[in-house]
Amino acid sequence: MDILEFFRSIDSPILQALYAGLFTWILTALGAGLVFLFKSSNRKILDAALGFTGGVMIAASFWSLIAPAINAVEVQNELGQSSLPSFLPPAIGFLLGALFMFVLDKSIPHLHIFGKMSEAEGPKSDLKKTSLLVLAIAIHNIPEGLAVGVAFGALIIPEFANVYTLGAAVALGIGIGIQNFPEGFAVSMPLKRAGFSRRKSWMWGQLSAIVEPIFAVIGAALVMLVWPILPYALSFAAGAMIFIVVEEVIPESQRGGNTDIATMGLVGGFIVMMSLDVALG
Repeated sequence: MDILEFFRSIDSPILQALYAGLFTWILTALGAGLVFLFKSSNRKILDAALGFTGGVMIAASFWSLIAPAINAVEVQNELGQSSLPSFLPPAIGFLLGALFMFVLDKSIPHLHIFGKMSEAEGPKSDLKKTSLLVLAIAIHNIPEGLAVGVAFGALIIPEFANVYTLGAAVALGIGIGIQNFPEGFAVSMPLKRAGFSRRKSWMWGQLSAIVEPIFAVIGAALVMLVWPILPYALSFAAGAMIFIVVEEVIPESQRGGNTDIATMGLVGGFIVMMSLDVALG
């Protein structure tokens, strides 16, 4: 049984979203598990991994989210359910997604992977560095979980049968999972370098992605309950992801001085996600 057949055998889009979210979490745990195999981390590898993550997220934002959102509006217009310009709902959703992440970024104390305690963002807190690091990656993973959930939730809507396919949803889940593998490594190794044991570094590294299956279920349920919001929901997830890429992922990948390596990692991630979406979607 291949992966598409596996998901076809599952009747509920919510369960499909849950399994896809669990898959992305498992790959994060596997990536974080590299901390047991390596004594130290190479900053070039970490920067390339972060660049790859950014590339996947950018490609997924367009190929898997914004383009289908535009198509969904066009279908709604053809059915007489909407008369809005095809660009307007995606633009509104994109803006709301970015604003949502902006509010979270300002409301939750967190610390980016290579940051010092003095560089912690959000409200002042007595939380330890470990907790701040995990919160930063958890915030990062919220839009990824939402994107996967919205994609699977869209599958139950007959009107959008030609807009979003199971293959496209699976491709998005695979792409997010693939980029989570190096991301898990990029989280656990700095923790080990900060003095944590291998086991604790792995535990905190994988814990950062637990939000993905949770928000995947939320995203799927929301679209199923209020299906006309699909164009807004898809672009909302895209806006949230692009905010994270620009505000966190790209700056973190560039601050180590390995700009060319990080940039080529981003190009590679974009190609992988684009290829997955075209091949399966």
